[in-house]
Amino acid sequence: MTSRTIISIVWMVVWLCSSGCYKAVDQPVAANEEVYLFSTFDQTSEAGLRFAYSFDGYHWTNVPGVLLTPKVGGGLFRDPSILRGPDGTFHLVWTSEWRGDQGFGCAESKDLIHWSAQQFIPVMTNEPATVNVWAPEIFYDAAGKQFIIAWASTIPGRFPDSLEAHDNNHRLYFTTTRDFKSFEPAKLFFDPGFSAIDPFILKDGGRYVLVFKDNSRPNLNLRVAFSASPLGPWEKVSAPFTQNFTEGPCALKIGDDWLVYFDAYREQGYGAAKTRDFKSFTGITPEVSFPLHHKHGTAIQVPREILDGLLAANPS
Repeated sequence: MTSRTIISIVWMVVWLCSSGCYKAVDQPVAANEEVYLFSTFDQTSEAGLRFAYSFDGYHWTNVPGVLLTPKVGGGLFRDPSILRGPDGTFHLVWTSEWRGDQGFGCAESKDLIHWSAQQFIPVMTNEPATVNVWAPEIFYDAAGKQFIIAWASTIPGRFPDSLEAHDNNHRLYFTTTRDFKSFEPAKLFFDPGFSAIDPFILKDGGRYVLVFKDNSRPNLNLRVAFSASPLGPWEKVSAPFTQNFTEGPCALKIGDDWLVYFDAYREQGYGAAKTRDFKSFTGITPEVSFPLHHKHGTAIQVPREILDGLLAANPS
């Protein structure tokens, strides 16, 4: 092999790497290191739980296959939120019906491959007029040693309608559980004075941040609020930090930055913004990439062996 041939091969490898044409699974990550998983669903089918994975939080690749198909509620599967508890068990909740079922789907797994029997959690039956239970989101309250699950519901007539339809005027509600067997009665979680959906709770130093969608017309974009407790009260509601027609926020801490991902549903794509203080946000949508049809879910860190198991169980 001539020196010219070797140089040509080297430049070809450099070009391939710079163009992004590589298999993300081949990234040099040690088995005991953390990688990122994003629970999601395919907007074209809503057939069940899917995952995307990433080594840097910016570039996401599809995990082949559907990992769980819905069998409870109305049989719908949207907005999957996942969290790994202190004992290593993954807990999953999801929207199981557009309207009428007053609860959400729930299941758990140790490896994201083998799942428990699914449960339907009827959280809003104490409010018979409740229209819907949308986008349940899990947060683990380490200080309280409990799981907090927050979601959006409409109870017609409970709050002034403004420009919202009478049956589409949401506020955020929550329940808590320690074992996913018994759940506390649902209570109001947040009323910002306007319709709100898609809550996501995160801990930032000594404070808690609630990222949510302002679902009032004509806004339909994302804001944040702050509290000293993961149960609120939530205060200092920000101005919107995304364009209109964005929803489904979740966030990851990548280095010194928080990356807030969101579903830009009018554009049929996914976007992101980064921040260090939740006051100043920089749009980074051109810097991130997601699988086709990736939809509203939750991004978490997991050990590399979890991803390896998923890829081995669901080869492309």
